[in-house]
Amino acid sequence: MTKIAIIVGSTRPGRIGRSVADWVHGIAAKRVEAEYEIVDLADYDLPLYDELIPAAVGQYAGEHTKRWAEVVARYDGFLVVTPEYNHAPPAALKNAFDFVHAEWGNKAVGFVGYGAVGAARAVEHLKLVATELSVASVAAQVTLLIPGDFPSYPEFTPQDFRQAELERVLNQLESWSKALATVRA
Repeated sequence: MTKIAIIVGSTRPGRIGRSVADWVHGIAAKRVEAEYEIVDLADYDLPLYDELIPAAVGQYAGEHTKRWAEVVARYDGFLVVTPEYNHAPPAALKNAFDFVHAEWGNKAVGFVGYGAVGAARAVEHLKLVATELSVASVAAQVTLLIPGDFPSYPEFTPQDFRQAELERVLNQLESWSKALATVRA
């Protein structure tokens, strides 16, 4: 079975990303082509990147790095839920991508962004990072807007059409994740 991690990209106190990830998981868990699990970065307590040797070498020293490598390695694809902070993704999320290297490779990633502009700029930044790590970004994405999808901020109330947008992302993510499994084999 294809396994896809729904990564909660914010670790900030008071974050709304977990409620978005829970919504995504509620829809994704009903699908039969893949198994979805939430991976909350707040649960991993990664420090700022602290390995002496670059991740591309694959010689991880820190126990936190080894643990994170095991988590990333066990999935065939990723659905990243990200806010946008100052036109970029959260530092904790970029840091999580930087910690390991080969474990990301030849897998697929999709994005659900939220914020004033649906985290469009943060997602574009993360697509560049994913490309460098040999992670294929699917074209479809969900861009949740504060005025429309969080009308009583911080309460998350997605607009009705958002589920169809998410289904498009999940369809692409599942097919690309399956296809890339043959490359990894």
